[in-house]
Amino acid sequence: MAIGTEMGEYLVGAYLRVVEECDFVDYNVHPPGGGQRGLEELDVVAFNFEKRTAFLCEVTTHIRGLLYKDYDTTVKRISDKFKRQQTYAQDRLAFMRKHRFMFWSPVVSSGLVERLKRIRGLELVINEDYTKCISELQESAKLYSHDVGNPAYRVFQILAHMKKDASEIAK
Repeated sequence: MAIGTEMGEYLVGAYLRVVEECDFVDYNVHPPGGGQRGLEELDVVAFNFEKRTAFLCEVTTHIRGLLYKDYDTTVKRISDKFKRQQTYAQDRLAFMRKHRFMFWSPVVSSGLVERLKRIRGLELVINEDYTKCISELQESAKLYSHDVGNPAYRVFQILAHMKKDASEIAK
């Protein structure tokens, strides 16, 4: 059974497409080959070909706070996903000059943040940084009306371009 793309993944994909100027964004990417390894998933993978940079992102949008059972379980799970990102990049993305491994989550407790910071090489886009990135994305939606093929960004554009009354339509 295929799992659909989550709204948080679309937000991250929109940020990569619009702000990081990625040429290509894909969701729920599975390594080739099937078997147990084929069940593993990368939430968002994006490429900026001009900068020869690949973005490999884990996205966890728990709005009540990130936690899988307890801190140890959560850190292990995020670490394991980071290792899968690294393996995928090594096996499939050697043609890209730079790999950025990212973990995105809007709500992470301070105790967990300190433990996640120990995962060397994993960029944390969490709490205030997450908010800053999404706010930047919302601001860009005010400037552009063209469709970039991302439903989350399109919602930001619609909200930014709504007219308050009929007199604005003539403008």
